[in-house]
Amino acid sequence: MPGLLNKILPQDHSFFDMFIALAENVHKGSQVLVEMFQNYTGGAAKYAERIKDLEHIGDNQTHALITHLNQTFITPMDREDIHLLSSRIDDVLDLVDAAASRMVTYRVDRVRPGVADLAKILHEATAQMTQAVHALGKQNNILQHCIEINRLENQSDQLSRFLIAQLFDEEKDPVQIIKWKEIIEVIESAVDRCEDVANVIETVTLKSA
Repeated sequence: MPGLLNKILPQDHSFFDMFIALAENVHKGSQVLVEMFQNYTGGAAKYAERIKDLEHIGDNQTHALITHLNQTFITPMDREDIHLLSSRIDDVLDLVDAAASRMVTYRVDRVRPGVADLAKILHEATAQMTQAVHALGKQNNILQHCIEINRLENQSDQLSRFLIAQLFDEEKDPVQIIKWKEIIEVIESAVDRCEDVANVIETVTLKSA
């Protein structure tokens, strides 16, 4: 019966456009985080404010998508997958915002070597995530983007472990150790959430194959 309804009743494909808008907003946020670490001169507030603005936009986009979902009878994919995918994409930007906010809250005066590289990996992962979301409605080369996200997640995991080990080797101030360990782990967690997005997209793709 659901299959027959899908053939008779029109599906609302605007969800794909809403997913794209969500992903592109996350990608913008990760770009600002990279700029923060590359151009850091003892102040992160202006970058953190830009990311916070994007995070508010993302929250509004997610709310609009969920509201639209609740008002739509026939959807282009399972309703739980739509809800899960939007939530996972939003999670990435929440963690980007968390990393930037900690730079301000902890009054960090300089960026440790290698942390900007970790932010670049996150930015690359959000780029692949955005491309995967773009391909979702077309069912075109989706899995190659998901595979690349998985590779980037492994790379970020290796780099974050190295940076934390280096932190304990080089830093003598326990407060600085606590600050930077948390910042590094938050950025790495953001890459993990990109992988979560990829996993949802893979599941959706396999269901529709």
